[in-house]
Amino acid sequence: MSDSPAGSCCSVNSDSAVSADGRKDLLASPTGGMAECPVMVGSPVVIEVAEAAGLFRDYEGTRYYFCCAGCGPAFDADPAKYAAAA
Repeated sequence: MSDSPAGSCCSVNSDSAVSADGRKDLLASPTGGMAECPVMVGSPVVIEVAEAAGLFRDYEGTRYYFCCAGCGPAFDADPAKYAAAA
């Protein structure tokens, strides 16, 4: 059993996206919605975070979001392939 006030080793606070000690709460619900990376299928992407980091491409009128910086160049190499899979 944990000594934390919430009774959990994580002390998850669902009211905030930042923990009490200033670290980002990775378990908090995203406010900007979710997407799936078309390159690494199955990898969830927080749209707000991807937008802020520039991890997206627009292709044929649709915006695609990526889970990491390496996925953008892979998408650029064959966007039709990844758009069809999304």
